[in-house]
Amino acid sequence: MTTAAFAPFQELAKSLLAYWSEANGDGSHDTSHLQRVWKNAAAIHAEEGGDPEVLFAATLLHDCVAVEKNSPLRAQASRLSAEKAAQVLKSLDWPEAKIQAVAHAVEAHSFSAGVVPTTVEARSLQDADRLDAIGMLGVARCFYVAGRMGSALYDSTDPHASERALDDTRYAIDHFHTKLLKLASDFQTVTGARLAKLRHDRLQRFLDEFADEI
Repeated sequence: MTTAAFAPFQELAKSLLAYWSEANGDGSHDTSHLQRVWKNAAAIHAEEGGDPEVLFAATLLHDCVAVEKNSPLRAQASRLSAEKAAQVLKSLDWPEAKIQAVAHAVEAHSFSAGVVPTTVEARSLQDADRLDAIGMLGVARCFYVAGRMGSALYDSTDPHASERALDDTRYAIDHFHTKLLKLASDFQTVTGARLAKLRHDRLQRFLDEFADEI
C-alpha cells in the first residue's frame, strides 16, 4: 500500500505496517483508520508539540492487537497492543526511553482501559483516536460495528430509552448515549477539545435528525 498519507514518516510506516494485520476484517480499525488518526495526531502535534516520531509510532501501533468490541478481552486490548508495540520497536533497535514512551501512549489511548495519559504524546494520541469516534466518521463506524455485532438500529418500542435501560449491545443508537456523546467532554489537549466540539455538534445533529425521521 502507499504510505504517502503517513508523511513525513513514510519509511518508518513501511517498517511498522509489516506488523499490522487486517485479517480480522474490521473496517472500523483498518489502515484507513490509521491514516485518519495520524492526520488528527499531526494536526494536534502542530499546536501541542511533543516528539513526532514517538507520536507517529504510537499511532501506527495503537491497534496492533485486534480485539473485537464484544470480546471479554476488550478492556485489555490497549495493554496487549502496548506490549506488542514495545516488542516491535525493540526489534527495530529503538532506544528504551522511546519504546516506553510509545508503549505508554498506546496503552493510554483506549476509552475502556481507563489509563491516564501522562505525556503530551499520549494525550495527543488519545485525542486523535477519539476524534475518529465522533462526528460523521463516528456515526459511520457506530453503525458498521453494530452490523458486525448483529445489533438492531434501535428499539422500535422505546427508541430513546425513556422506560428501559440503555443497551448498546442490542441497539446501535443506544451507543450514542452510552459513549459517543460523552467523548467530547474528556479531551486531553486544547487543540483536540476544539476539534472535538465541531464533531460533537455534527454527532448531535445526526441524532436529532435520525430521531425526527423515525
